[in-house]
Amino acid sequence: MRAVVRATGRLTVCWELLLKHTAPNALYNSSARYDAPKCDEDTRVEVTGEIMAWIEDREGPQRLLCMTGAAGSGKSALQQTASIKCSRCNILAAAFFFSATDPSRNIIETVIPTIAYQLGRRNPTLKQQIKSAVEDEPLIFAQSLEAQTVALIVDPLGHLRDMGINVCSFPYAILIDGLDECKGEDRQAELLTAISRCLLAEDLPFRIFIASRPEWAIRTALEPGGHLREMAYHIQLSDNYDASADMRRYLQRRFEDIGLRIRDSKWFNEGDIETLVRAASGQFIYVATIYKYISERRASPTERLKIVLTWTPHVEQIARPFEALDVLYTNILLAAKNAYEAVDSHHGRDFLLLFRSYHINMRGYDIYSVGRRVSVSPFSVYWLGLEARAEESLISDLRSLVVLEGGGEFSSLRLYHKSFSDFLEDASRAKDLFVSEARVYTHIAKCFMQCITDCRLDFESVPDKWEELPLPESARRALEKAVELLPFFLSRASVALDDEVADFTQNGGWRKIDVLFLLLWTQMHWTNGRFKGWIASLRQFTNNLKDRKPEVATVIGDFVEQWNREFKEW
Repeated sequence: MRAVVRATGRLTVCWELLLKHTAPNALYNSSARYDAPKCDEDTRVEVTGEIMAWIEDREGPQRLLCMTGAAGSGKSALQQTASIKCSRCNILAAAFFFSATDPSRNIIETVIPTIAYQLGRRNPTLKQQIKSAVEDEPLIFAQSLEAQTVALIVDPLGHLRDMGINVCSFPYAILIDGLDECKGEDRQAELLTAISRCLLAEDLPFRIFIASRPEWAIRTALEPGGHLREMAYHIQLSDNYDASADMRRYLQRRFEDIGLRIRDSKWFNEGDIETLVRAASGQFIYVATIYKYISERRASPTERLKIVLTWTPHVEQIARPFEALDVLYTNILLAAKNAYEAVDSHHGRDFLLLFRSYHINMRGYDIYSVGRRVSVSPFSVYWLGLEARAEESLISDLRSLVVLEGGGEFSSLRLYHKSFSDFLEDASRAKDLFVSEARVYTHIAKCFMQCITDCRLDFESVPDKWEELPLPESARRALEKAVELLPFFLSRASVALDDEVADFTQNGGWRKIDVLFLLLWTQMHWTNGRFKGWIASLRQFTNNLKDRKPEVATVIGDFVEQWNREFKEW
């Protein structure tokens, strides 16, 4: 009996180990994807019908469906719709939705464990086999994608077949959305290879549906001579389907709903809808974003519709997709900027610079070679030196593009569409609204220097323990972040920061860091790697500064060598 209990306990631990390597946010019904875009009942009927017919045709020769399409063409909405339909029919084996802005699902490492989890959750016997696979090889999650696929999916299903279980009766549809949002084109290609080699074997039940922009990995795999060319059924969404009629129905229905809310059924006309559909140039994301903007509850739909119509191209103009979308993004950002900076308490703040700082934080800052994404509340207070909940007022007029999720210490910002992130990162598209990463690094470095300079601490009599510093908890945390992260941001800042660094040096900023250095390093348990990254960043910054501010560089360089000696002695 005890042996059984011990074995059960071991397998439970193995399942928990699997769970640690999954991405819960990637599930089609995850709370992180609340209100995910999906197709209306009478829209995208033709393409949805083609997708579902392919999924349900288990005798079809091609068991891999690849759907490619431009940004904003509605791929994710179609995947979400297919996921819901498959789930209702009890044929959904697993779904994985990539997202470029979510660190848990913009990497390849979580894909196979997440699919294995969903397969095991649906069948207790298969779950036991997956647990046993993890028990046999606890380091499987550090192995290649093919090795993971075989160990966690293929072999467990093989064991069930050996037991006389008909695996073809299991749910069989595996849906993967947004392959292009996975970091690293080589990793995207690796996933496609693992799927083609392992999951499409004749003795497995799966039919797999992958959606992606036509980026390098999937494009080359589907081209003549590519390894998926013959085995994949390919839907080219932008080329084969005109979504104009669907967009008309989408806007008609939603504008009618707004009419019921404001008790004015004539607040729009058919010409307004035609103008918006023409401007969308086949991009569903355009009309979806416009609807979110117009339907904002604290605004007048009539006034916002008039504003949007002035942004759209005239009849004689050719509406190119990104131009129309960029005009939309530009005007929403400008309106939000003007509203934010008009508030007295925001005087002197740069809305675009602050928002771009939050935007980069969504994907994470690669600090000392370790990606770091901070919840927005600590980011506001400890990094940017703003008041608590500053992010709420910053995005109050961007709700059609950005959502604030969670609360308190664990809140985060998420963009509705990757195309908005692409816009923010492309100077040729954002134009005057573009904020470079160097400007962001420069601003955050300024904030950290200001935090250290303004610190109300008697640096002549500092206690032996960090937690005993006579400062409020929030001030201690802000000071800790400033000392730890300042070198990294200085090393990536622009030359425009030189004068501020000179003032910081003259005002004893490096002397203050010197007082706190050993205390912070020993109390906060810095690793050797973190310290080396800290010193390397300072050296890089000092070397770059020598030609412009030689005296300042000499002062900083002396401290750097001193700290390096002290570290070695310790």
